Amino acid sequence: MQFDTKIALAIRTDLEAWQKLNVAAFLTSGIAAAFPECIGEPYEDGSGTPYHPLIGQPILVYGADSPGLSRALERALARNVKPAIYTEAMFKTTHDAANREAVKAVTRADLPLVGLAVRADRKLVDKILDGLKFHT
Repeated sequence: MQFDTKIALAIRTDLEAWQKLNVAAFLTSGIAAAFPECIGEPYEDGSGTPYHPLIGQPILVYGADSPGLSRALERALARNVKPAIYTEAMFKTTHDAANREAVKAVTRADLPLVGLAVRADRKLVDKILDGLKFHT
């Protein structure tokens, strides 16, 4: 099935494995919150046990270095695509309000990005992430 939109994450490749997983989870939640229409129907197993719905389309995960993340952020904003972001400082916070304060304390040019996520028209996402490779 071909989707008109694409969901993609770009995560800094030099992070610890637990950090990459944490960033991916938080960024994906940002996309789900911003685009509730991307959520599919609830699941149910053969025994009738209900489960929560998931995002109903593939999520592509790219790797990037710091300059690649900054470039992707600027490309997204230049194309009026609002990204979800995660910064280094957010690893040290313990709650959502502190996360927002950590981001607010730094200008965009100085954000120590470790990840970003976008959902937009497929071609727009391709332009935003041009040059990045799938995360390994």
